[in-house]
Amino acid sequence: MELTSSAFSNGGRIPAKYTCEGDDLSPPLQWRSAPEGTKSYALIVDDPDAPDPAKPQRVYVHWVLGNIPADTTGFGEDAAHGSLPAGTVVGINDWEKAEWGGPCPPIGRHRYFFKLYALDTVLSGLSSPKKKDLEKAMEGHILAQAELMGTYQKGD
Repeated sequence: MELTSSAFSNGGRIPAKYTCEGDDLSPPLQWRSAPEGTKSYALIVDDPDAPDPAKPQRVYVHWVLGNIPADTTGFGEDAAHGSLPAGTVVGINDWEKAEWGGPCPPIGRHRYFFKLYALDTVLSGLSSPKKKDLEKAMEGHILAQAELMGTYQKGD
């Protein structure tokens, strides 16, 4: 399975319009080659470099999505503001909000990991899950995983 974005390449810089210094739009994402038997997807976007890449202390969660329909192959730009596929469950990020929270690093260049999971089921009992809740629900159901990493530093 492969996860890409037309806005940045793997390992590349995330454009400012997808961050707190811009319009804070969710970036466009595309995926392909999901395994047979995929019933839904989950997406987690996080930053393992918080608050300072020189001395990371925690993983900061920017977006949590579950039960993305199996026939979905991506999202357009700014999908977080109303155009996510029907049935998608939006979880709680580390700003305690059920939405996309773009990169906003306090210091240095941070890495942002977009992790897509193909699941063999539609997850039940999800209601505004946090990352740990979604990960627990996915246990034993992951068929494949794809990852896309972008970087951002204020002023980019």
